[in-house]
Amino acid sequence: MNRRTKAFYRRPEWLIIGIICIAANLRAPVTGVAPVLEAIQHSFGLSATMAGFLTTSPLLVFAVFSLVAAPLARWVGLERALFLALSAMLIGVFWRIYPSVGSLYAGNNLIAVGIALGNVLVPSLIKLYFPQRIAFLTAIYSLMMGVSAALVSALAIPISHYSQYGWRAALLSVALMIVISWLVWLPQVRKGPRKRAKNSKQKSTPLWRQPLAWQVTFFLGFNSLFYYVFVSWMPALLTSLGFGPSFAANMHGLMQLASAIAGLLILPVVRRFPDQRPAVVCAVIPMLVGLVGLWLLPGLALLWTLLLGLGTGAVFVLALSFFGLRVRTTAQAASLAGMAQFVGYLLAATGPSLIGAFYDLTGSWLPMLAFCFVVCCIMLGFGLAAGRDRTIGE
Repeated sequence: MNRRTKAFYRRPEWLIIGIICIAANLRAPVTGVAPVLEAIQHSFGLSATMAGFLTTSPLLVFAVFSLVAAPLARWVGLERALFLALSAMLIGVFWRIYPSVGSLYAGNNLIAVGIALGNVLVPSLIKLYFPQRIAFLTAIYSLMMGVSAALVSALAIPISHYSQYGWRAALLSVALMIVISWLVWLPQVRKGPRKRAKNSKQKSTPLWRQPLAWQVTFFLGFNSLFYYVFVSWMPALLTSLGFGPSFAANMHGLMQLASAIAGLLILPVVRRFPDQRPAVVCAVIPMLVGLVGLWLLPGLALLWTLLLGLGTGAVFVLALSFFGLRVRTTAQAASLAGMAQFVGYLLAATGPSLIGAFYDLTGSWLPMLAFCFVVCCIMLGFGLAAGRDRTIGE
């Protein structure tokens, strides 16, 4: 490798390309399971409970390994930790198509380990290398997550129908992007852990005791709860309102696509104001309107789906931005991201089952809409507190 090539791989532009590639893999490998879940269930003779656990177990893995990410990055370095995350995803993608139930679950959860590490460490990386462009790069990062997830979900059924390997081909389709990302990120592996100066007087702030850290955590956590409730039950809700299964599936994809572009729409609001409270209001209000609309005017489901997707996507981008904006150091950014995602995914893992229980008791999806409305109101309160122009430790 000549000097010019080495210099190119060290440029910030190549690092940004790497971040975008990683972002494309932080949702699609898991959300792409849902469209072919019924085929997987029939293939292995799984009960509904076991099939459902295939989509909920990654949320528990996300929660646990969110706490592992920051210590791992301190040990091996941010760049190497992200390389390990991509490697885990790549192994998991091939492992889960092996013809056994154990391999299916093990591979799927190994993918979730890699995604958990990436979710925590990418905001930290942005904080380290691009502290003046946190909001912009977070928006691009979120956009890639949503677009890739929507694309994989849309292609899953056609791929499974036209390939002789069925649902396995659909699940394997994400391997191409992971391989590309792995190769793009390979030059970063040379960067090891950064050593702190011995005479540094900077004190570490215990985040679990900081009110602002908990405000950011619950802002993300309740949005995760809302998102995974709707990702799990939105098709069933729309079908019960009289829409066909095809329309319900399209709305499921549209919500994810709308959440992907929300970051670009909320970005000017973030830049315009000295703090992010106006942006929080702009993000949460469409979610409240969409919920009321589904209840009172379900015939306009297309409009309400767009509002729900835009709202939850904007909140997600804001919460990711807070990981960099509300801290002073890269180490704090990784720790805050780990804390927020640990709590957030634990909350999210309870949502689908809880809403299913509500439906079994009442035979109606109205409790789901009421529950999500309350969740949005609580999220708004935490968002207004987290959106103030402050940093942890002030």
